Amino acid sequence: MSELKRTPLYDAHVAAGATMVDFGGWEMPIQYPTGIVSEHLYDRKHCGIFDVSHMGRLIVEGPERVAFLQKVLSSNVAALVPGRAQYCIIPTETGGAVDDAYLYMYEEDRYMLIVNASNTDKDLEHFAKYLPHYDCTITNITDTYSSIAVQGPDAEKILKVLSGGVEISGPRKNDLNELNMEGRTVRVSKTGYTGDPIGWELFTDAAEVNWLWHRLIELGAQPIALGARDTLRLEAGLPLYGHEMGADASGAEMPIFAVSLAKFAVSFAEEKADFIAKDILKAQKENGTAKKVVPIALIDRGVMRAGMDIYKDDRHIGWVTSGTMVPYYNFDENGQILDTTGKRSIGFAYIDSAVSMDDVIEIDVRGKRLKAKPVTRHMIQNEPPYGKADVSI
Repeated sequence: MSELKRTPLYDAHVAAGATMVDFGGWEMPIQYPTGIVSEHLYDRKHCGIFDVSHMGRLIVEGPERVAFLQKVLSSNVAALVPGRAQYCIIPTETGGAVDDAYLYMYEEDRYMLIVNASNTDKDLEHFAKYLPHYDCTITNITDTYSSIAVQGPDAEKILKVLSGGVEISGPRKNDLNELNMEGRTVRVSKTGYTGDPIGWELFTDAAEVNWLWHRLIELGAQPIALGARDTLRLEAGLPLYGHEMGADASGAEMPIFAVSLAKFAVSFAEEKADFIAKDILKAQKENGTAKKVVPIALIDRGVMRAGMDIYKDDRHIGWVTSGTMVPYYNFDENGQILDTTGKRSIGFAYIDSAVSMDDVIEIDVRGKRLKAKPVTRHMIQNEPPYGKADVSI
């Protein structure tokens, strides 16, 4: 068994009493002593910080960098300009996902591609099949360049202390910026994996990341581990590779357009020319897919988990891809946050596309059929500074 990798913040996690686990070959915190529920709620009401230094960071540069990325990514790379980022998918030749990723353009002559931690080596092997045909290079900077996500209502206030009052970034999602934070260079991206209306991801040299982490804590942010990161992304309705992308519970490849985010990630712009699985993906978009990934909420009491079978009228229609019990804050009729909280069982399902939003489905939870319902969303994200649970079901 190979030795687990560690981020530069490993000692900080251990000192904070974190429970460490194997996550995609990395020794990462699953929760701190306050627990997942407390961490989730702190992020939604105040500010959470997340060590995402395990994510793969790749630099793509060279004369034919754009042509290469247009070939291997689903997005229109030519539309990206300095100071902007875009969500994308790395397609297989058969229309599934090798991985999903984010492409950043901080400079005119290079790109930074962020991929899932457990997929970094696999993604590089995939790229290696196409790279020899292009005059460009890929450099893995995961070990020398670190990242912290700063999310939640107080994120901007905290970061502005470090920036000396300078605006953190432009107002749009995917805006990028480079800041001087107390004498250190920090690159920021108006992105995140929590669904919080306010939040950024920060990139800095690995040698500086411990300083940044501890300064953020001094200013009121609280460390959030992988357990709460998962409940936050689930509440936000954000897919996770290996659950909502990749292979389904039977081992079959899931088509990219089974996920609703594909409409933002896949481009058929003329300048993309011929990219991997273009015709297959176009057919998926035009004709639909046999199954689709949708948010679901449990009506009956219980907890759904990934891999559980789903039925409609005693017919097997798919599986839960992600599911757990998620906490939330209550709000009054004026939209003001209250101190009272609740919990609900929510998730994603990969089910027959014929199932409608009005249908009631059943999940096999340890031999008992529990009623559930497809929903349009789990969370209201357009009323900053708070992300609010949509408990209308």
